[in-house]
Amino acid sequence: MSHFDVVVCGLGAMGSAALHHVTRRGKRVLGLERYAPGHDRGSSHGATRIIRLGYFEHPSYLPLLRRAYTLWHELEEATGRTLLHTTGIAEIGPPNSALIKGTLACAQIHGLRHEMLAAPELMRRFPLFRVPPDYLAVLQPDGGILQAEACIAAQLALATEAGAEIHSGESVRAVEPRADHVRVVTDRGSIDAGALIIAAGPWARSLLPGLAAPLRVTREVMGWFEPTEARFFSPVHLPVFIVESRHGMHYGIPPRGNIHAGVKVAKHHHRDETVDPDGYDRTVSAEDEALIRAALADYLPAANGRLIAAKTCLYTMTPDGDFLIDRLPGAPSIIVASPCSGHGFKFAPVIGEILADLATTGATAHDIARFSLARFG
Repeated sequence: MSHFDVVVCGLGAMGSAALHHVTRRGKRVLGLERYAPGHDRGSSHGATRIIRLGYFEHPSYLPLLRRAYTLWHELEEATGRTLLHTTGIAEIGPPNSALIKGTLACAQIHGLRHEMLAAPELMRRFPLFRVPPDYLAVLQPDGGILQAEACIAAQLALATEAGAEIHSGESVRAVEPRADHVRVVTDRGSIDAGALIIAAGPWARSLLPGLAAPLRVTREVMGWFEPTEARFFSPVHLPVFIVESRHGMHYGIPPRGNIHAGVKVAKHHHRDETVDPDGYDRTVSAEDEALIRAALADYLPAANGRLIAAKTCLYTMTPDGDFLIDRLPGAPSIIVASPCSGHGFKFAPVIGEILADLATTGATAHDIARFSLARFG
C-alpha cells in the first residue's frame, strides 16, 4: 500500500491549486482525478472565467481576491504563460439590484477604483449595450478574463515538476479516517495519507455522506454566439460584463481568449435545476438557448447571432451561496474544499494556498471563518 503526506481528490481549479501549493511545502503528494485533468464534466471547464475585485456577493471576500490576483500573476511568471487578461468589467442593472448595490458597497468599503455611469453614458462609451434609462453601470478597471483550462494545466505542470504524482481515471470509492491518518480506497486499491483534501466539486457529498452541509448540484449552460459586427467585439469595445435584469443575472466575455471565437454568455443559476452529477442531461436544448438569448436580445443585440457552441457545467451550492472550506469535525486530517457555489474559480490559487496550510499545519492565516462547516449546525 502506498503512503503520501497529502492526497488531493479532484484536480479541477481548486484541486490543481492545492496540489501545486502542497508541493511547494516539500511534501509527498498525490492527485487523484476520476476523469482526466481539464475534463468537461465538472465545474472548471469552458475556456474562460471572469475575475473581478468589486465583489457584490460580500465585501469580506476582498482580501482573498487581492491575494488571488497576486498568485495568478506569480503563476504566470513561473510558467511563462499568460493566464489573466485585464479587460475591465461593466456590471449593469437597476440601482436597487443586488449586483449594483453589492458592487458599490464593496468598492466603497475597500477603496477600489471604480466609475459609476448612468445608462446614456454607458451606451455612449460602449455603443454595443442597450439598457433601460434607469439602469446604472459600475466600471472596474481590474476586471478581466482567466483562461480556465490553461490555469489548471499551469498549476498541474508546476506541481508535477516539483514531484507531485497524478493518477488520472482513478475514482475514489471510500474515505476511511484512522487515528493518525486517512485511508483512501479507490477502484485501483488503497492509499494512506497524512491528510486528504477533497476538492471533488459536485462529487464531494458522495465521498462524505455524513457531511453536515446540505449541498445541491445544479446544471448550468454557457453559449458562444457569433456577433453580427465581429470587429466591434474586442475588449476595447466590449469589456467583460454582468447584467442583472428581469431575465435574471447574465454574464458575458468578449472573444479574446475564447476557444470558440464568439461572445461567451451564460445565465447565472440557469434554470436552478438540481441534478445528479453522474446522470444529468448534457445536451443543450432550445429552451436552454432561449434563456441565454433573452438577455442578449434586450441588452446586447449585436451579439445575438448564430450559436457557435454550447456546453453544460455544474455548480455545487451551499444554502447561503458562500464557500465551504474547513477541516472535517471529528476527522481533522480530512479537509473539504467544495463547493464554491458558482463563483469560485477566480479564487483558486489562494484557496489552494489555504488548503495547503490546513493539510500541512492544521491552520491558516487567511480568514476563512465565513466558510466554516459550523454554520450548518
